[in-house]
Amino acid sequence: MRKIYTIETLNFENEQLHFSLNDIEANLQLKPAAQLIADSDDFAFIYLLDAGENYHYLRFPPSSWDELVHILQKKQNPKLQLGAEVIELTNFYDELEMLVYNIEGNFNYGAEFVQEVEKHFKTFLSE
Repeated sequence: MRKIYTIETLNFENEQLHFSLNDIEANLQLKPAAQLIADSDDFAFIYLLDAGENYHYLRFPPSSWDELVHILQKKQNPKLQLGAEVIELTNFYDELEMLVYNIEGNFNYGAEFVQEVEKHFKTFLSE
C-alpha cells in the first residue's frame, strides 16, 4: 500500500539538509527511487521512495520550499533520517532543478501553482 509522508521536520547538519520521518514502520525497507515529481493540484513536490512492491511518497509542501531553495543553491542532495538509518535522496538536486526550471512560466501546471513556485524559488531563478 502506498504511503504519503509529509516532510515537516528539517534540520541542517554540517551544511547538509536532513529530513526525518518519525512515524516509520519497523522493518520497512525504503530506497531512493531518484525521482521527484510535481503535484500541482496539492501544491507539493513529491520524492518517490521504492518500498519493494510499491512506492511511498515524500511530500514537500510550500512550507518546506525555502529549504529546497537551499538544496538548489548548495547543489547537494538532502539526507533522510529513517529511524536509525540515514539515506541520501539520490538525484534530488537534479530533479528539483529541472522541475523548477520547467515549471517557470509553464501554465500547464496551473497558474496558481506556477506563481507559488516562482515566488518561493525567485532567488534561484534569478541567478
